[in-house]
Amino acid sequence: MCDRYAITAVALIQGMDIRQLHRDLIELHGRPNKTYSEDGVRQLLTTILSQNVTDVQTSRASKELFAAYPDYRAMETADHDELAEVISEVGLMNQKATRIQRSLAAIREETGGEYTLAFLDAMDTEAAQTWLTDIKGVGSKTANVVLNFHFEKPTFAVDTHIERLATRFGLIEESTTADQAHEVLNQLIPDDIKYSLHVLLITHGKNYCSAQNPRCDNPVCERYCECASC
Repeated sequence: MCDRYAITAVALIQGMDIRQLHRDLIELHGRPNKTYSEDGVRQLLTTILSQNVTDVQTSRASKELFAAYPDYRAMETADHDELAEVISEVGLMNQKATRIQRSLAAIREETGGEYTLAFLDAMDTEAAQTWLTDIKGVGSKTANVVLNFHFEKPTFAVDTHIERLATRFGLIEESTTADQAHEVLNQLIPDDIKYSLHVLLITHGKNYCSAQNPRCDNPVCERYCECASC
């Protein structure tokens, strides 16, 4: 991490009690249930589908994708245009079809023919992140979702809701890039609350602190938020 963002993170640790924010979000929304995925490959492909689209679109495209092919081998070797049509519910369907098949090929080559990400479990978190992000089209967010939701590794994924709230709550500067946000927030947030805080911030972003017309009449926004509406 560059010195500027290391200094920023230290200042934030001194200026905000992250665990108190976590407690306040639980008080408002309830404690999230752990919903760790059973199939890491499925988690990876679903997360690729989710890039820059709504949960509803992701759910529909995911259902179509896994219904269309009997196994991952058939998915990897499918006609590209056919695969893109299957997932046409989501944006960038051609790019995502490429990313899906590229990811499956990388997994098969790494394992010698199997479609499993179990080998990542034996890696330390940084090495596992590097392996995933070396696949073209798999960024930090996608890698961190897979590692946290499937392997319970201490990673914190930053999506648009979290990036918005982190800025409004003063956790990152407005000029922070997406990659820098992942670095700063992963350093800032304690490992044992990374999963639940991720879920809680997304829930709060959807229910209250939305991009347009945020509802600021809640104790979390009143205490932490610095958006124009607050």
